Amino acid sequence: MRHVEELAAKCGELANLPSSIHPLRVVALWAVGDVLGEPRDVDQVTVAVVVDLPVDDVPWMSEPHGAEHWANASRMSRNPIRPLWRSARAPVWNHLVHRPALVWDAVDGPAEKTLAALADGRGEQVRQAAPGADELRARLRDELAVSLRALRRQTRAYEEKRWSPGKLTTASDALWRVSAGYLDVLDAQTS
Repeated sequence: MRHVEELAAKCGELANLPSSIHPLRVVALWAVGDVLGEPRDVDQVTVAVVVDLPVDDVPWMSEPHGAEHWANASRMSRNPIRPLWRSARAPVWNHLVHRPALVWDAVDGPAEKTLAALADGRGEQVRQAAPGADELRARLRDELAVSLRALRRQTRAYEEKRWSPGKLTTASDALWRVSAGYLDVLDAQTS
């Protein structure tokens, strides 16, 4: 919980800085997965980091432009935290971000009641309600469409960069991320 609380505090600090310093605007932080259960040591904490970007700029399992800079500034990259980047213009939840709990947002700041509940092992009391089967199917259909558009876009970007001078890592990493995201959603949709 310490890492989640520290990250929530950092979200508030960075949100108050000018956008010229941190152009990627994080607007919410949600706890996901094991941290929502009984208090215990976990190897890694999963969080959904919600950014003020269009849905197509944050396909599943990708990193939006500026994510690495923000992760370094918030110290998230130096802690055992797995970020799942999400757009504020779509639901935060999906097949993996199952019943998350809001721990910070740009309007109200830290969700003290949620943080206290998580620290006490009462995460079940502060989680979102589970979606219905039809709602989940519709969400996965939307997520898959976004992922497919991203896969096509990143494939073109990789092809353009492939034979150009310079490192290919940025283009290849982005292509790998959106490919993994597309396959993850496709697998979730077919299972």
